[in-house]
Amino acid sequence: MSEVPVWFEIVSMAVMLLILAFDLILAVKRPHVPTMREATGWILLYVVLALVFAGMLFAIGDAQDAGDFVTGWLTEYSLSIDNIFVFILLLTRFRVPKTMQQEVLMIGIIIALVLRGVFILLGAALIEQFSWIFYIFGAWLLWTAIQQVRGEDDSADQDNALIRMIKRRGHFTDEFHGMKFRVSVQGRRVWTPVAIVVLSMGTTDLLFALDSIPAIFGITQNPFLVFAANVFALMGLRQLYFLLGGLLEKLKYLHYGIAFILGFIGVKLVFHALHANEVPFINGGQPVEWVPDISTTMSLLVIVASMAVATVASLIASGRDRRSSRANGSDTH
Repeated sequence: MSEVPVWFEIVSMAVMLLILAFDLILAVKRPHVPTMREATGWILLYVVLALVFAGMLFAIGDAQDAGDFVTGWLTEYSLSIDNIFVFILLLTRFRVPKTMQQEVLMIGIIIALVLRGVFILLGAALIEQFSWIFYIFGAWLLWTAIQQVRGEDDSADQDNALIRMIKRRGHFTDEFHGMKFRVSVQGRRVWTPVAIVVLSMGTTDLLFALDSIPAIFGITQNPFLVFAANVFALMGLRQLYFLLGGLLEKLKYLHYGIAFILGFIGVKLVFHALHANEVPFINGGQPVEWVPDISTTMSLLVIVASMAVATVASLIASGRDRRSSRANGSDTH
């Protein structure tokens, strides 16, 4: 693992946090529903910034750093689509007004960033002290992939235990009062739906962090690159929500692509542990020679191909369903 200069890490972190802060201020100062053109423009800007960052890594480090970042960034970006789908369910379920959705989304993104930062630090410490943790990471990702295929990983349409407990013990109003979490109604202090939405997003982001952080550590064990990939993946997530809100319903096979990526990285983590001989009692304490060492380039190709195949297959199926519906409709006349 090559070393990225400390000055570059500090400057990059500061710039990335400033960009996120600017995005938050923009959402608060100009609450509105972005147009398709506006959302697309912002997403393209963040993609360009990520590629510029990769180019700078290549210039001051080496191709390995740049390749690890791009692969990790695409992995986290792919997994963030699940975040968007859950955000759509939560905001729809709690009937959050359109004009407030940008601010609520930014709060959810900040919570996600903080939680992922904590998990990155914990993951790096665990890997440093207990190299066999790769087996647990790999097994968890494989299990998550199976749940994705079965369609059992999406529980956003039901309150989790924490939300149910708070609802039983607290006083709530069904009316929104801007972005206020608590208000006085008839002399009683009550919680607004915004508090429940934010809490739901936070607990959901916690579950996503359990998936995304082991996945990115399957690409690189450099904490700086892991954090940078997560930040760039979260940039533009608010705009991506408005851009893909209606399209996600048409991408019926997308979860299979995400499942394949999780499964692939899970296998890669297990192979990495075996190849590095992380557990002494395997193969008499000798390296397992037949286990392949999956390269960053191979990982990048698999991730891109998985998302491309899932998207194209979904669009083809969606078009076929529309033609079938029109044909059935014309048959009834």
